[in-house]
Amino acid sequence: MVTLETPICDFGKLAIDFELLGVDGETWTLKDCMGEKGLLVMFICNHCPYVKAVKERIVRDTAELKALGINSVAIMPNDFVAYPDDSFENMKKFSDELNFSFPYLLDETQEVAKAYGAICTPDFFGYNANFELQYRGRLDSSRREITPDNTPRDLFEAMKLVAETGHGPQEQLSSIGCSIKWKEGE
Repeated sequence: MVTLETPICDFGKLAIDFELLGVDGETWTLKDCMGEKGLLVMFICNHCPYVKAVKERIVRDTAELKALGINSVAIMPNDFVAYPDDSFENMKKFSDELNFSFPYLLDETQEVAKAYGAICTPDFFGYNANFELQYRGRLDSSRREITPDNTPRDLFEAMKLVAETGHGPQEQLSSIGCSIKWKEGE
C-alpha cells in the first residue's frame, strides 16, 4: 500500500462531467448530483484503511451538508479485478451497510478519476454552485485510525463556507490516503 497526499486546491477549476453507473442501478451525471449550493465529489473505495477509519464521518458530514444545499457523490476508481473487495457487488454492500444518502458510482474505466486528477482514497473535491473547485483537502485529522468525535471537521467547515459564500477557505490541509489502484499498464 502506497500512502499519498493530495495536491493543493486549484481554485476555480471546473468540475468534469461524467456518466457512471451507481449501486442503485441508475446512471448518474455531474448535473444529476449537483446540489443547490454545491457538490462534494469523493473518490473512495471499500477496502482502504483510510476510508474505513472515516466512513461514519463521511456519512454524518454528507447528511449535514445536504441540509445546507451541498450534495455529495462518491466514485470508486480502483481496479476491482486486482482488488475484489472493491467489486460492484461489494460497493453495493458497503453502501447498504453505511446507508449512504448519496450516489456511489463505479469508474470502471478509471477515466473520471484521471480527469479529476484523483490520486488516493479518500480524495475530496468540493465545488460551488457554479461547478468551480473550492476545496481539495482532508476530511479531518484522521489517518488510518479512528479519532475522537470532537476532532475538527475540516471538510465540513470548508463546504459550509462554500454553501454560505460560494468560496472555500484559503488554508487547506491535504487529504492522505491509499494510492488509487490503477489497472496494470494504465
